[in-house]
Amino acid sequence: MKRIDNVPRTPILQALLTCSAAALAVGTALYPSVSASQQTNAVSIQTTSPIKHVIVIVGENRTFDHVFGAYKPRRGQTVSNLLSKGIITQDGKPGPNFAAAAQYTANADNPNRFELSPSGKKPYTVLPAPNTGFVATAAGDTSPPPFATLAAAQAAEGAALNAQDLVHLTTGASGLPHQVPDTRFGANTFNLPNGPYQISRVGPNYDQYMNSPVHRFYQNWQQSDCSVSHATYDNPSGCKMDLFVWVETSIGAGSNGKPKPANFTDQTTSEGSTALGYYNVNSGDMPYFNELARQYTISDNYHQPVMGGTGANSIMIGTADALYYTDGNGHATTPPADQIENPHPLAGTNNWYTQDGYSGGTYSNCSDPKQPGVGALRHYLGTLPYHPDPNCAANTYYLLNNYNPGYNGDGSVNTSSAFTIPPSPVRTIADSLLAKNISWKYYGEGWKTFVSNLPTSVYCNICNPFLYETAIMSNPALVAAHLQDTTDLYSDITAGTLPAVSFVKPGGLLDGHPESSKFGLYEAFVHKIIDAVQANPALWASTAILITTDEGGGYYDSGYIQPVDFFGDGPRIPLIVVSPYSRGGRVVHEYSDHASIVKFIDRNWALSPITQRSRDNLPNPVQLSGNPYVPVNAPAISDLFDSFRFGRDQDDHDNDNDNAQGNSGGFGWWPF
Repeated sequence: MKRIDNVPRTPILQALLTCSAAALAVGTALYPSVSASQQTNAVSIQTTSPIKHVIVIVGENRTFDHVFGAYKPRRGQTVSNLLSKGIITQDGKPGPNFAAAAQYTANADNPNRFELSPSGKKPYTVLPAPNTGFVATAAGDTSPPPFATLAAAQAAEGAALNAQDLVHLTTGASGLPHQVPDTRFGANTFNLPNGPYQISRVGPNYDQYMNSPVHRFYQNWQQSDCSVSHATYDNPSGCKMDLFVWVETSIGAGSNGKPKPANFTDQTTSEGSTALGYYNVNSGDMPYFNELARQYTISDNYHQPVMGGTGANSIMIGTADALYYTDGNGHATTPPADQIENPHPLAGTNNWYTQDGYSGGTYSNCSDPKQPGVGALRHYLGTLPYHPDPNCAANTYYLLNNYNPGYNGDGSVNTSSAFTIPPSPVRTIADSLLAKNISWKYYGEGWKTFVSNLPTSVYCNICNPFLYETAIMSNPALVAAHLQDTTDLYSDITAGTLPAVSFVKPGGLLDGHPESSKFGLYEAFVHKIIDAVQANPALWASTAILITTDEGGGYYDSGYIQPVDFFGDGPRIPLIVVSPYSRGGRVVHEYSDHASIVKFIDRNWALSPITQRSRDNLPNPVQLSGNPYVPVNAPAISDLFDSFRFGRDQDDHDNDNDNAQGNSGGFGWWPF
């Protein structure tokens, strides 16, 4: 279980920036009588498209190539992945272009700077062995996963899975100790070729629990190895994606301010080459999502919006922006010193960060290039031909990874841990929807047990972007009406009372997070929701279901990255669009990230951008027909409308966009 910009505001919002009793009174005054039943019926609201309901389902920690790297699209469609690039073959062996994904060691030993693209790179001869991390050694009913009995699985997740899927909560233990080379790979364990390897071909099957790679902010930037000196026509941002294993083994999940351990090896960080593993749909992996991809629409150019982990990326789904450290009353201030990132290597080490936050933490004042790590990133952004705005307000420390939200489930201020971001004044899409009386809910599995503060709750508090915000959490009526459990989701689907906008989050056992879950369990969670929606023909006829993950989890991906600001974008992640209007097995290439979900909501329900600085202000991409992955009007992200076919008007829009893609006139940054 995971528990781990400052812009001018309107007078009303500014009044909401306290987390005291006064804030509660103000919040209640702003939305005094809003409830789900009092909001206008979703079907009666005028929309730009036939979509009256959008359901956003967010799993955990998988890149596009990790799950769709071997996917072969329907005839007439193209996809950019490991297979299409010749990096792998259909049966998971190294392909003719395998060296394009080779991984390198590097030198980063200057204690005065963070090396975004370090020197002295040398290719691995073979990859370091994957590591078991903290994968369960054996099944047990008291410390899952996995459970020892089907009865225990039924008791824990019987409401969230179809009966035939519960068995997968009882399988997949490693049979190995923690933090050792993962010998489930047999003879391949210490002899993996230097590049992506199919997990289920050379070792564990798709139904086994696997270790989790590092997925933190500065590590993810460094893994991407970005420099304009690497730029090509296909990859003008120059991110080579060739340091994933080296960062895994040189710093891993971070130092927390501790010295580098003695007798350091490539297994000390308990990761090895975990990041290079992928699954293969041609071998039977990921059967349900492969089926959905072949029936509906996927994107091969959808990205995590922030480099790093769950917290900052989940926040971006609700805000299209980053959160920052405050004094608890909404004013930006400086966090404790041990919560500030310092990725400069300790003297005498190769890339052992001085201070990687604290207990998962992590702030940087990215307005100041003299701050540790900041200068390297800002210099790189400044060298890009389109000069993206870092979007960093002066003297403001932004949250880069995972901290507990400022509120508990009952609306009280969270004071249980120092590793908590104070209550946030940053506006979310929820405020935009409430202002227009458009219904919405965030359904998080385990919400009821989380509110009751049960230690067994599977709820992901850092995944709920609205749990951070004063304007929402200081109003009990809003909390009761809009933050609910997934059991309420099924009730609303059955009753035909599903809101216009639904965010859905599985609990920690079913979210697909490596080590603590399996991707097949996330498939099963999604399967039950889609079955329920499709069983209600009237609801299905006007619904779009967007299936994605919060971020890539530190896994390798071969796709292009468009730097949008200081925070990202990061690697590609899966997006499956399931709707009567997305049939056909299409693969769309428009550049997008989680802020595209906000842009879709904005456009479909005629809303303005959340704030003046949120990413939903960015334009839709114009992309060349010869390279449909790189916006020539960068930074730009799509509103996802290209994922649908809504009829003649939409076809005309697509034709206009196709014509624009063939003409880059007026967009002068393109360097090749």
